[in-house]
Amino acid sequence: MKRQLLALLLAVSVLSSCSILASGLQNVDAATLATAANTAMTALTISDDQIAQLSAQSVAYMDSVNTVDKGAYDKRLRKLMAGVKSIDGTPINLKVYKTAEVNAFACGDGSIRVYSGLMDVMDDAELMAVIGHEIGHVRNKDTKNAMKKTYMAYAARLALGSTGSVLGNLSTSVLGDIAQSYLNAQYSQKQEFAADENGFKFSIEQGYSPYSMYNSLVKLMKLSGGSGSQPTGAQAAFSSHPATEERAARMKAAAEAYGK
Repeated sequence: MKRQLLALLLAVSVLSSCSILASGLQNVDAATLATAANTAMTALTISDDQIAQLSAQSVAYMDSVNTVDKGAYDKRLRKLMAGVKSIDGTPINLKVYKTAEVNAFACGDGSIRVYSGLMDVMDDAELMAVIGHEIGHVRNKDTKNAMKKTYMAYAARLALGSTGSVLGNLSTSVLGDIAQSYLNAQYSQKQEFAADENGFKFSIEQGYSPYSMYNSLVKLMKLSGGSGSQPTGAQAAFSSHPATEERAARMKAAAEAYGK
């Protein structure tokens, strides 16, 4: 009840702000203003099913703007993931993007996308640990919260731009923004610790070394530290700094303790 009241108050606040803004404009679309308020309210109360719907739409957009591999990379990924059928009951949907970028992401609709650049630098065990890490962000609701923030920002954009066919003009842009919210999300150290632990367990469950998560962290730190360009995606998430070194130390300790 408290959460619903907060959502309602925020929606009213957005609508009130829009009304004030509208007083200075002549061609404001009132229906879009109302949509902005409803969007703000939905962002705070968004369900897992709605997240799955948003994920499916944004991933479809990502698929349309990337080259989807249907050759050796795809074959390798499907072979590695042959024993993984779902993320907590949601069937997985695997694809590889053919690009030099070092990245991967997972979404609430079961989509897992791996970049060929990541596959080029990771052995099978390390790759599975990174995929497990990304699945961890979905299981721990980190991806959901990142998307909620983006959806709330969309409400503000919708309100400020409500002077005509804004929904049509912003639809592709919004899908791109939602995709970026989980593609380049900045998570807290606590969230990263939990995702690392999921990657650690996931790689072991698939029959790989308990050092897989540790090795992937070390490799990504080296790649980020040695790159002359600004790191993006997974490289940025695992960039070389004390916090990531602490994460690697935690995973090394977990691997050493495993099986004792």
